[in-house]
Amino acid sequence: MSILPQAERSPIQKTCAAYQSYGTGRMFLAGAESRHIQECALVDLTNMPRVGFRGTDSASYLTAAGFTLPDAPNKLCHQANGSIVARLSATEYLVLGAMQDFGESVAALELDWELSDRANYLLPRQDSHAWIQLTGQSVAFIMAKLCAVDLSAEAFAAGQIAQTSVARINTVVMNVSDAQAPKFNLLCDRASALYLWNVLLDAIAEFDGQAVGIDGLLSIA
Repeated sequence: MSILPQAERSPIQKTCAAYQSYGTGRMFLAGAESRHIQECALVDLTNMPRVGFRGTDSASYLTAAGFTLPDAPNKLCHQANGSIVARLSATEYLVLGAMQDFGESVAALELDWELSDRANYLLPRQDSHAWIQLTGQSVAFIMAKLCAVDLSAEAFAAGQIAQTSVARINTVVMNVSDAQAPKFNLLCDRASALYLWNVLLDAIAEFDGQAVGIDGLLSIA
C-alpha cells in the first residue's frame, strides 16, 4: 500500500531551495556523494517519517508487527528493512523510517494504529521533533564542542542513545554508525531545529564539513 505523505516542510527547508521530491513525494535536500558522508556532513532528515509508542503493551505490539526491540533503555536496533527502533525508557519506543522506502512503512505503522484497551499509546513525532544526521570521521570531536556528555567511540558505541543537551537544546542523540561512516542521529524539538542546524553548520566548518543532500545516504540504502 502506498502512503501518500502529508504536505510537510522542514524548518530547515526555508534556508535552501534545493529540496526535491523522493519516493512517494517526500521532500529532502538533494545532492552529495558518499565521500561527503564519509568525511563530514550534515543531513536534514526531518521529513522522514517517525512515530513513537508508549505503554506496557508497546513492546508486544511492536514485536507482533515484526520489529526487533532493544533489550534495555537508551539502546537501538536496526531492522531488516532499514528502519530503526530506539528504546527511550522502559516502556517508550521511537521508530525511525528507512531510506529504502523513504519511511513509507513507518508512516503506515502510524496510520494502522487504533485506540484499544491495550496499554499502547501513539506518540506522533513527525510534528514534534526534527531529525538531523551528523556524519563523518569527526562526529565525536564536533559533538564535544556542543555537548557535555562523552560521545567518543570508546564511551558511546554504535547502537547507544544519549538523551542530553546539545547547544543548550534537549536532544536525543543516537549512534547509528555503519560501514559507510560514523553517524549520529540528532532529534530535537522542531521549533529549535533551525537554530541547532545553524550551530552545527558552524561547528563542522572547522572540519571542512558541509550540509548535503540524501543522495550519499541512498548509495548504500
